[in-house]
Amino acid sequence: MSAPAPGPVRPDGASHGPAYGWPRPLWAALDRARPPLRVLDPTLWRSPLRGPWLTAVFGAVLLVSLPVVIVTGLLSYAAYEPRFPGNAFPADPGWLRLPHFAWPTSPSWLYRVNQGLHVGLGLALVPVVLAKLWSVLPKLFAWPPARSVAQLVERLTIALLVGSILFELSTGVLNTQYDYVFGFDFYTGHYYGAWVFLAAFLAHVVIKLPVMLRSLRGRSLPGELRTPLAGTRSEPYDPDGLVALDPAAPTISRRGVLALVAGASGLLTAVTAGQTVGDGLRPTALLSPRGRSYGDGPTDFQVNRTAAAAGVATSAQGPGWTLQLIGPTEVRLSREDLLAMPQHTAELPIACVEGWSTVQTWTGVRLRDLAALAGAVDVASARVVSLERAGAFSRATLGGSAVREPDAMLALRVNGVDLSLDHGFPARIVVPALPGVHHTKWVSTIEFSA
Repeated sequence: MSAPAPGPVRPDGASHGPAYGWPRPLWAALDRARPPLRVLDPTLWRSPLRGPWLTAVFGAVLLVSLPVVIVTGLLSYAAYEPRFPGNAFPADPGWLRLPHFAWPTSPSWLYRVNQGLHVGLGLALVPVVLAKLWSVLPKLFAWPPARSVAQLVERLTIALLVGSILFELSTGVLNTQYDYVFGFDFYTGHYYGAWVFLAAFLAHVVIKLPVMLRSLRGRSLPGELRTPLAGTRSEPYDPDGLVALDPAAPTISRRGVLALVAGASGLLTAVTAGQTVGDGLRPTALLSPRGRSYGDGPTDFQVNRTAAAAGVATSAQGPGWTLQLIGPTEVRLSREDLLAMPQHTAELPIACVEGWSTVQTWTGVRLRDLAALAGAVDVASARVVSLERAGAFSRATLGGSAVREPDAMLALRVNGVDLSLDHGFPARIVVPALPGVHHTKWVSTIEFSA
């Protein structure tokens, strides 16, 4: 039997094998176990652009921007006020539970900016993530999978990092389109996936930060941006195996790759930012189904869930609708009774987890006035129930600070006209800075707890 091949050879002629710490018999066994896959052949990867510097540039961009996506994502979960039953999924994540605090209702644009940044930046980073994966592709298919115990630990963190970031990006993009082909609850999967990604990301930063900084110092960014295709050369030998053993002639310069990735990120931003900014930019939100028209005149703005989809058309339009207030005193009010009460008007946004938002002028009865009518003086929470009897939108619990917020209201009109059925007629909740799922439509009951 012939001896196993020694593996890739460095310029000095030394083998990668036993020098990495594996005993020679184990190294030979691993090499003999190589699957007959073309992707495991290091000579297949011949791009002269791959190397530590280009990988480090993409890594630096992600190192700065991904923490913003992580923090805004966790804040988005906190904005759901998971301390109240039924407000968030998973309802009880165990030791992964975030510290409980009352989500502020001021400034009114808080959740709009937070979620718009989370979704918008996440989408803009998709080309950067894909470019980073392309730059390290040969290492993902290296054989043996690890040449030492330390490298085995590193490869495990990379596997978790790559898997979790692809999971988070793909489920997040599908959620913006309301396309739940994955067959599980988005909020639960996305939440747990975020913690896996966060752990793998931190471990990867600890392991690779010195390498990234050293690689960035190895070449000049301004110099690379001035280098045309004719002057593009492969990087020097890299012991980590990013540089091609037999590089082919370049077909694009490094500055071309950087411009391509930056242009793709800019394009994604341009066709999604309109869903958050709204107003005249809403038609530019080509990738968001929430950017379309859903009404006429004053009611022409986004609808997340229509009355037909919620199955409330008949019960909401019927003359027998009344609002039930439950507290120390139980009160029933018709829509005419509510319109006869002191009315409050405020220009407030509604922002949803998918990243879209809209700012409209709402008119209705302050929630604190309704609480006082029900005899609830020191309100700790308010449980709002919709005519829609099932699903995540059928009920929500507001904290006491949300009820006491001067602009929080049970809206009856919008932009000077009655609510349309799709926008929540006969009455809906509107509270500054809270996620759209807490702006319950077709309200039937509000139960105040002290």
